[in-house]
Amino acid sequence: MLTLIRGAQVLAPESLGVQDVLVAGATIVAIGPDLSLAGNVEIDEIDGTGCYLTPGLVDTLTHITGGGGEGGFNTRTPAMELSDAVRGGVTTVTGVLGTDSVSRTLPDLLAKAAGLEADGLTVVCHTGSYHVPIKTLMGSIQQDLMLVERFVGVGEVAIADHRGSQPHWRELARIGAEARTGGLLSGKAGIVSVHVGEGKDGLDLLFAVAEHSSVPLSQYYPTHMNRSTVLLDQGVRFVAGGGYIDLTASHTPEILAAGEVKCASALKYLLDQGADENRITFSTDGHASLPHFNEAGVLESLKVGSMASMHEEFRDAVMEDGVSLTAALKAVTANPASVLKLDRKGRIAQGLDADLLLLDQKSLEIRRVMARGQWAMIDGQVVLKGMFEAR
Repeated sequence: MLTLIRGAQVLAPESLGVQDVLVAGATIVAIGPDLSLAGNVEIDEIDGTGCYLTPGLVDTLTHITGGGGEGGFNTRTPAMELSDAVRGGVTTVTGVLGTDSVSRTLPDLLAKAAGLEADGLTVVCHTGSYHVPIKTLMGSIQQDLMLVERFVGVGEVAIADHRGSQPHWRELARIGAEARTGGLLSGKAGIVSVHVGEGKDGLDLLFAVAEHSSVPLSQYYPTHMNRSTVLLDQGVRFVAGGGYIDLTASHTPEILAAGEVKCASALKYLLDQGADENRITFSTDGHASLPHFNEAGVLESLKVGSMASMHEEFRDAVMEDGVSLTAALKAVTANPASVLKLDRKGRIAQGLDADLLLLDQKSLEIRRVMARGQWAMIDGQVVLKGMFEAR
């Protein structure tokens, strides 16, 4: 089956104007005005008039096996289902471990990733978790990156957080150096995803690594950077030093009341401060716990990260905060694909993977989702679900 999407305004993420896009199998094979095919070939032809055609969203932080547990075993959050990603327009996810690396394990992470990919998503993973020394599968970071195809980086390693291992900058330098070498030798990103907590030290450890070692800032990829405007200001400095930073789309009223900046507004703030729009990303933190601790460190509430949050914050950035459509779309497509070194993702071009969204031009609501050439949502209804999901 060939799929021909006609008459949509293509955002690649840069605007290509109104074009037709032809998909064969899982690949974009042609882009142009008024495409036609001769012969007796069956074609699924879709009218994209009134819609934007964009790349599928690329999520760099997803707790696909669930997370949490900060309030005891009954607060371990549930694993992600395929339809959770589809509803949010997410076609590529990055599976990670977080606070819990005892009951949550790397073998389970890889098994869940393989299952989601068999169902239709694209899934990569990071080795390790919050904790230092890094727990690996094959014995070292370098071996995990070189010998386990699905591992593309390390993390999310926690700094400035009471739940982390309180690492020294020298330990972070060693982690970064080993990940860098593993990435170079395997042709992968080798990035170190860094969970930044609410501690006052913020990114100080990462700046110390850059100052005292040969490991560059660009080796590290700090997330949850919208915890405060103080941290956002550090993020401007980090981006100027050549790194990427990530904003968390999932939030709760309690977290926002404590000083976190809404993701969409944080993007506007960063751009107004002169940060490079090509080095800022959004992630969902999907299925992570979203705990709120009081000043004494006591857990007061806990909710779950949403896979729909990244699309919601992209939409709000454009429609409420006045961010340009291209800059906002880059943050959820091309930029995260660049961080992960996924060259076939995050853009629309001939020869790239057919991960596509049709968005209503007026509301930016998702009308259709295509993952690896297969329709996963049609007219707002999920049609691609996991093995054990209700149909």
